[in-house]
Amino acid sequence: MRGQKREDIAVSGDDRQNEEDRQRELAREHKERQAKRAADQTSKGRRNTFLGAGVAVVVVAGGIFAGTTMVDKGSEETAAQSTPSASASVTPPGTSPSPTKKGPVTCTYKRDKSLPHKFVGLPGKKPNMKLKKMTVATNRGSFTVDLMTEAAPCAVNSMRYLTKKKFYDDMKCHRLVTPDVAGVHMLQCGDPQAKADGKNPTDGQGTAGYVYADENTDIPLGKGVVFMTQPSEAAGRNNSQFAISLSDENLQVGAGYSVIGMVSEGMDMLLGLATSGEDLLLNNDDITGDGGTTAPKKPVIIKKITFS
Repeated sequence: MRGQKREDIAVSGDDRQNEEDRQRELAREHKERQAKRAADQTSKGRRNTFLGAGVAVVVVAGGIFAGTTMVDKGSEETAAQSTPSASASVTPPGTSPSPTKKGPVTCTYKRDKSLPHKFVGLPGKKPNMKLKKMTVATNRGSFTVDLMTEAAPCAVNSMRYLTKKKFYDDMKCHRLVTPDVAGVHMLQCGDPQAKADGKNPTDGQGTAGYVYADENTDIPLGKGVVFMTQPSEAAGRNNSQFAISLSDENLQVGAGYSVIGMVSEGMDMLLGLATSGEDLLLNNDDITGDGGTTAPKKPVIIKKITFS
């Protein structure tokens, strides 16, 4: 009889272990279902978010999901083409420059009315290949970018054109995220319609009313990398929006974005914009790209962009 009780106790212990294992498995499956729903929402969203042509790894409720966005099948027809792409004049550590290609560069920009926009015309087809630096003056301070014009001539040409049209003047940067909020660290600007109040459901959708092809996409998004963002469901749809990677934590995202350069001055100012989610106007939808934004509590406003 005593032996039977010991056996019952042993069985009971096994049951408890099995139940704990089952709970852990259910929790894991629940997180996977949440991740799938979030990834599905992201692929359907039409915002210019950090989720773009590659894979985004985002922290959600203590878990991590990877959302791979879909490439628009019509991108070959709708996206602009740039020929050729030469080697970068500035290359982040650990990155090999692309082989140099000889010949003139021609850029093509295609009108796109599918998203909210402010159209100020189309850039010219012949980029200025001598541009070396871009300086962005904001109400919080300035930062300078060493440009990769040879590798991303059409992206640089686009930003230069919009700058001439004063497109970016007095524009609010609509998205600032920190690792504790979204698993990535970046400042995003370039939406002419953005209110940057943490509430406006269309923040992140605005463009300059045209698109162009990807360039210089093999560079991981390490600290200081400046790149163009685009709708999450398609590649080859770059426009007016750009972002600055503020941490090497973004290396987990990989490559796949059109990189235009590296911050060479003003990084400390950029890092001081937000040290945690407490510095942000939080909108939970920012993680899945389903509307709204995570904006800085203290506005970041572009006063002027200059090229040299």
